[in-house]
Amino acid sequence: MLPNPSNGADCERTDNLMKLCGLQKTTLLDFPGLVAATVFLDSCNFRCPFCHNADLVLQTAGELLSQEELLAFLRKRKGILDGVCITGGEPTLWPEELKRLMAAIKDLGYQVKLDTNGYRPDVLKQICELGLADYVAMDIKAGRFHYAEVCGLDGVRIERIEESAAWLMQGQVPYEFRTTTVRGLHTAEDFTDIAAWLQGCKQYFLQGFVDSGHVLQDGFSAFSRAELETFRRLLLPSIPCAEIRGVDY
Repeated sequence: MLPNPSNGADCERTDNLMKLCGLQKTTLLDFPGLVAATVFLDSCNFRCPFCHNADLVLQTAGELLSQEELLAFLRKRKGILDGVCITGGEPTLWPEELKRLMAAIKDLGYQVKLDTNGYRPDVLKQICELGLADYVAMDIKAGRFHYAEVCGLDGVRIERIEESAAWLMQGQVPYEFRTTTVRGLHTAEDFTDIAAWLQGCKQYFLQGFVDSGHVLQDGFSAFSRAELETFRRLLLPSIPCAEIRGVDY
């Protein structure tokens, strides 16, 4: 059985400091339309069994660099990079530290993208209302009827996810929704529910599961491209923008 998250799902993390546990120095994929770097933060309030960043989720990854080292790197890369993606883990577990980091990156002239699971709608709104996020990518783990199973959090408060999604759909900041599809966890019923839930959203992507070798739980596999096309057809009447991303098989 996977270890359950602490009540960090409901509280700000105060037990230790936010750690920068990874840096991808250049990516053409993570920030749509921009050349970017991606920074990985530690800890998560979910335990998605298919998660490919187990060391970050379980806080076993060591800090790779300090904020000062990250900012020094970004200063040197000005004119080469356009943006910075902040991912995890779940970045919103560190609200005050996250806001300071995002502000410092913005001060260097970069655009900032935030990846989030949407479980902290209060933090998400604050960050966007402060103008710290230029783009938000929110994971939609599954249909609402079995979110707890897919995100690995007993008693998940789905209304928090719904609040974040509804707020993003108001269009105050560019956003996308995305679902990593996993055989054994997702069925057609998930996408029927997502179609009704996110009707009219501006961007939605189906992504294929990739076993990184560091997943929380073994035994999962990917759907074929043809199967994902079947799911996409369920979405299209309500979400005409639905696309499949990063799947060639």
